[in-house]
Amino acid sequence: MALLQARRTFRLTTPPVSGRFRPRLLTVCLVLAVLTFVLFCVGMTIGDVPMSVSDVLSGLFGGSDSGNGYIVQELRLPRALTGLLAGIAFGASGAVFQTITRNPLASPDMIGINAGAATAVVAGISFGFGGGLGTTTLGLFGGLFTALLVYALAWRRGTTGYRILLVGIGIFAMCTSLTDYLLSRAQITEAQAAIGWMVGNLANRGWEHVIPLLCALLVLLPVVLALSRWMSTLLLGDDVAAGLGTPVQPVRLGLLLAGAGLVAFATASAGPISFVALTAPQIAQRLARLSSPPITASALTGAVVVLGSDIIAREITASALPVGIVTGVLGAPLLLWLLARANRSGSGG
Repeated sequence: MALLQARRTFRLTTPPVSGRFRPRLLTVCLVLAVLTFVLFCVGMTIGDVPMSVSDVLSGLFGGSDSGNGYIVQELRLPRALTGLLAGIAFGASGAVFQTITRNPLASPDMIGINAGAATAVVAGISFGFGGGLGTTTLGLFGGLFTALLVYALAWRRGTTGYRILLVGIGIFAMCTSLTDYLLSRAQITEAQAAIGWMVGNLANRGWEHVIPLLCALLVLLPVVLALSRWMSTLLLGDDVAAGLGTPVQPVRLGLLLAGAGLVAFATASAGPISFVALTAPQIAQRLARLSSPPITASALTGAVVVLGSDIIAREITASALPVGIVTGVLGAPLLLWLLARANRSGSGG
C-alpha cells in the first residue's frame, strides 16, 4: 500500500511543488492523443481527390509534391484543425460546467450558451446585420452574453451549481423559442443559411475560423487548467470548499467565464455541435475512473468525438451530413442513459 501511495503522490523541495500522479489517467490521455492524431490524418484523406495517410503526412510536413501539399495544407487542413480545436474546446468546457454545477447533465448545450450563440446568429441573418459582423463574431458575443446573463440571474448572495443549472435551462428554453420565432419570420434563403450553421458544420472552414479559435484556446485553456486545482474541492460543496481555503465565488466565476469563452469561440467557428460537451467529459471520467471529469482527458475525448463523427458524416453516410447531426445521433442515447441513472440514484428530480 505504501508503494502504491508513493507512485501516486510526489513532492519536490526545489521548486516547492507537490502533486498526485495518476498512471491510469496518463495512459488514457496518451491513448486519446494517439487516437486523435490518427483520426485527424484519416479525416484529411477524404475528399474529391482520394489520398492515403502517407500522402497526408507528406503534405503536412512538407515532403509532398506541390499538388498534394496544396490540397492538404490549404483545402483540408483548416477543416481538420477546426474540428480538432472545437472538440478540445467543447470537451474542456463540458468538464468545467459539469464540475462547477456538480451535475453530469450540465453542459453548454443544456444551460443555454449554445442556444444563445445560435439566437445571435439567426438574429443577425434575419435582420440583415450578420453580413457585416459575420457568424463568428455574432456567435461569440451571443454565447458570452448568455453566460453572463445566466450567472447574473443565478446570483443571490453568491451562486450555486444548482441555481446555475436551473437558470440555464430556463435561458435555453427562451433562446430556443426566440430562435424558432426568428426563423419563422425570415426569408427562405436566410432561414436555410441559419439552419446550415445551427446544426454544427465543418464544411467550408478556412483559416479565418481556425486562427481565432486557436488564440482562444492558447489563452483560456491555461486559465482553466490553473483553476482546476480547486475544482475537486468545489465538488465537496461550497461550505466545505470555503473551509478548505478555496475562494469559491471567484473560482466559480473564473471557471464559468473561461468555459463559456471556450464554447463561445468553438460555436462561433464550427456551429453549436450538439452533445459533445455533454458526452466527452462523461466518457473521459469513466475511462480514467475518477470521481469528476478530468480536463485534459475530456478535451482529448471531445476532439476524438468531433473528428470521428466528421469521418462518419462524410464517409459512411451516402451524403456529407453536417457533423452536428452525427454527434446528436450518438449523444442522445447517452443523455437518456444519464437521465435514467440519475433517477435510479435519486437525483433525477
